[in-house]
Amino acid sequence: MDVGERLKQIRKLKGISQRELAKRAGVTNSTISMIEKNGVSPSVSSLKKILACVPISIGDFFTDEAEPDKVVFRGDEQPDVGTDNVKLLLIGATVKERTTNIMREYYPPGADTGTDMLQHEGEEGGVVIKGEIELTVGQDIYTLKAGDGYYFKSSQPHRFRNMSDDECQIISANPAS
Repeated sequence: MDVGERLKQIRKLKGISQRELAKRAGVTNSTISMIEKNGVSPSVSSLKKILACVPISIGDFFTDEAEPDKVVFRGDEQPDVGTDNVKLLLIGATVKERTTNIMREYYPPGADTGTDMLQHEGEEGGVVIKGEIELTVGQDIYTLKAGDGYYFKSSQPHRFRNMSDDECQIISANPAS
């Protein structure tokens, strides 16, 4: 998916100028322009912050058509809503008014959700299926291995990092808003 073009389409559809969106999101006008021109690839947290000002959920951002009665979502029907280094496959992306994001997350060695801690409304949880991940919640740092799970209030600053030499896979859930 062309993230920049999609942001531009949604922004225009909502009748919001680049300048207004930048003001709402607390970023520069040139940042919005660069994202729309695919000059920069925003982190998941940055994209969520910008989309919240539209407002549109990250799941809906990556969804073109709603399929409210669909039950099964094959592997090739799960869009990647992650960044260059973290693959986040969204299950049920085409369900209109979805309230929960369920994702298959893939963190290659060295992958990181970013130096800026993630923070949003709701709660989130998950289970490490393969490998290990370093999870920071607030000031606490945890190392989770296959079979370990987590659950916390997403309003707490948090970050995921794969410090190992092997890929880490997680199944997670968090609010769609």
